[in-house]
Amino acid sequence: MAMSPYKQFYKEQVVPALMERFGYKNIMQVPKLEKIVINMRISKRLQEQNPDVVDEAVTQLALITGQKPIVTRAKKSVSAFKVRKGDIVGCKVTLRDVRMYEFLNKLVNIALPRIRDFRGVSPNSFDGRGNYTLGISDWTIFPEVEYDKVKSTLGMDITIVTTAETDEEAKELLRLMGMPFRE
Repeated sequence: MAMSPYKQFYKEQVVPALMERFGYKNIMQVPKLEKIVINMRISKRLQEQNPDVVDEAVTQLALITGQKPIVTRAKKSVSAFKVRKGDIVGCKVTLRDVRMYEFLNKLVNIALPRIRDFRGVSPNSFDGRGNYTLGISDWTIFPEVEYDKVKSTLGMDITIVTTAETDEEAKELLRLMGMPFRE
């Protein structure tokens, strides 16, 4: 598989900048992207109103990511949410290597700027171990989604897993990769 231009950008621009900023002696110390996990949850109520919503979510997520999602099911019953063990609760995709870089490029440069009144993503969504999670309330910001064919708008959680050991390193990595953090 050919190297993604965005991965080449990481190697040529981001790695030297991170080495200088944090004083790494070895190139292997430089934090890198490990994977991106995209998760869509589908409520029971929405499934009752529109029985095709699961198929639509799987189809749209496959279009957006270029990879077939897996359908996630409830691990245990929760009576407060009227969910039984084994019920469909959503779908998810784990992207690595070329698809991961292509998705991040699309997210940062095409999808996020299409959000109305967008002022940047929250700089506080790190988990303490160098991973960043971002919630998107509407999937129609992605160019692959045909707005006319969408029956119901669903949100998604995007988790960017890095090898960074601190949130500061991860934030700098994502900032250099183009993530528009709010000031």
